[in-house]
Order: sequence, then structure tokens, then C-alpha cells
Amino acid sequence: MLWRLIFVKGAGQGRVDSACMKANLWHAGWWVLSLFLSGCTSLLPSGSSVTASPFQSFAEAQAAVERLEPFRTRESELPALGFDPREGKNVTQIAYPEIVARLAPHAGVPIDSLDAGIRACIEARSACRAYLFRFDRSTRKRQGGFWLDFLNIRRVTYTTGWWFETLVVVSDGVVLFRNYAGEARMEKLERQTNPLGPFQSAGEAAGAVLRR
Repeated sequence: MLWRLIFVKGAGQGRVDSACMKANLWHAGWWVLSLFLSGCTSLLPSGSSVTASPFQSFAEAQAAVERLEPFRTRESELPALGFDPREGKNVTQIAYPEIVARLAPHAGVPIDSLDAGIRACIEARSACRAYLFRFDRSTRKRQGGFWLDFLNIRRVTYTTGWWFETLVVVSDGVVLFRNYAGEARMEKLERQTNPLGPFQSAGEAAGAVLRR
């Protein structure tokens, strides 16, 4: 009888030890998996987009365009200020009809109420030319865990940068009008979650077939 009690007690202790071992292995496995999925952030892809530009920032481009003085700045001075209509990059020449559509879109507005440079351009007709310059810089970085990103389970992309656009109107070798627009500080955060990970696209394709 004593032997039987000892045997039963030992068997129960073995079951407890086995259960504890399984629980420890379970927790350890989750810990390793969490570390595995959240690590290696430095391996995430990143990229940048830079439009050829003489300016390193929005502020530089803004300061340069504000140095253009209507009826005083010569067209020949534009390249030195960073706005080269012939040899520069990312510049578009605007045709006269489009210039009028941009600067005087409402036919009912009296011409006398328009900016002096716009009036001079309209009166010069086809002798008036306009140049649209656009500059931008942006950087994209992926954030979060490497393996979640690599397996296409969760991807977070953070984009920063700036863009600047200016319209310069000239006629008879003189700047008549200039205006600009842009975004000095661009920040965008994109989140994408795919519960099926690398099989998400296959699942969506199968769902589309079933819906037919």
C-alpha cells in the first residue's frame, strides 16, 4: 500500500513538472517570437525623391523668388537667381492662352482690377511668356518591426519633405509677374495591415473569383 501511495504521488508530481515545463516553453516561445517580429528595424527599406533644384529647402526657394521684382528684374537675370527657363530642370513653358486662363480666369472681372503685371501680359498677347518651375524633396522611411513588414503583415511608411512651385511671367525681356505656392513641411504617415500576410493577395484574388 505504501509503495502504491509513493507511486501515485510521484506520478502526480511528474504531471505537474511536465505542465510547468510546457507553460515555460510556451512563454519562452512567445517571447522569442515577439523579439523576432519586432527586431531588425535597421533592415527596413527607405528611399528618397529629389527633383533637380538649386535650392536645399522651401525657405531658400521662397527667398529667391521674392527677389524677383516685377518690371525691374530682367529675364537674363533669372538663371543667376535659380530660375533658368532654358537650361534649368523641371521647368514648363506655358502657352499664352493658358497664361490668361491661369491669371485671369473670370472674363467678367474688369482688366483694371488685375495686377499690373497681368494686365501688361494680356496686352502683350503672344509676346508674353510664362515659366512654371517646380522643385521638391521627400524622404520615405518604413517603421515598425522588420519581420512584420517583410511578411507583409503590417507596414508603416513615414514620408517627410517639401515642394515649391512658382510661376514667372515675362515679356520683352522683363519679369512682369511672379507668384508661388507650395508646402514648407510635408509629413504623411501611411499604415497598411494585412491579416493574411504574404497570402493576402491570394486570398483577395480567391474572394474575387468566388464573387463572380
